[in-house]
Amino acid sequence: MVMRNIVRIDEKKCDGCGQCVDACAEGAIKIIDGKAKLVSDVYCDGLGACLGECPQGAISIERRQAEAFDEEATKTYLAAKDNCAMNTVSQNADNKHNHEHEGFQCPGSMAKVFDRKPGPTSNGHAETPSQLSHWPVQLKLVSPHAPYFKNADLLLVADCVPFAMGDFHSRLLPKHSIAIGCPKLDDSESYIEKLEEIIKVGLPTSLKVVHMEVPCCFGLTHIAKNAIARSGVSLDFEDITVDLQGNITKTETIQA
Repeated sequence: MVMRNIVRIDEKKCDGCGQCVDACAEGAIKIIDGKAKLVSDVYCDGLGACLGECPQGAISIERRQAEAFDEEATKTYLAAKDNCAMNTVSQNADNKHNHEHEGFQCPGSMAKVFDRKPGPTSNGHAETPSQLSHWPVQLKLVSPHAPYFKNADLLLVADCVPFAMGDFHSRLLPKHSIAIGCPKLDDSESYIEKLEEIIKVGLPTSLKVVHMEVPCCFGLTHIAKNAIARSGVSLDFEDITVDLQGNITKTETIQA
């Protein structure tokens, strides 16, 4: 143990947006149970590259007794993370092959495409039809090899958006393939890996990222940026912010 500078995270201020995770080149910070946490003292160099990325001011540098920063251990840790990510992608592909070979697929995750038609009438008025064109939609469950992702207009949506936005189905969803998730409550790294694979395999024609105005929800934008960067595919995307009343307050183009 040595007396040195090291990152301190105030969990009361942290909203789990994940921007500090992206900023830490050593991989010393991870989102756990919706909060940023220091994985290990030995992976933190104490330089504070993550400080300016925290919109809530939850990160500071303190001087305390801590294990010394270990550059070699950090390199080994990062290499293991990269290897794990590659194995996950490979295993998913193997599982897909095995399931197809055995003729088995989990009913809840089975890919389905819908032929949407006008909704039924009630008391002489047409009911508003769903614009959902496929199943599943949860980013954790979708397959990057699903046919509805091939050259699709892709919509990556924070899962609160359709509840806040009353005209979501009619305004944003038509003719789009959708994947939804929560950047605060779920593991952002797994989201990045899955979206990266969707982009590499499906080569989407376009991408829109739709999130709420609350700070933690902007993590979805960073997930998209990282996934595109890792995929090696040139893909600009439209970033759409929705307020708590369901109004679109900002739309901007993010260049890859």
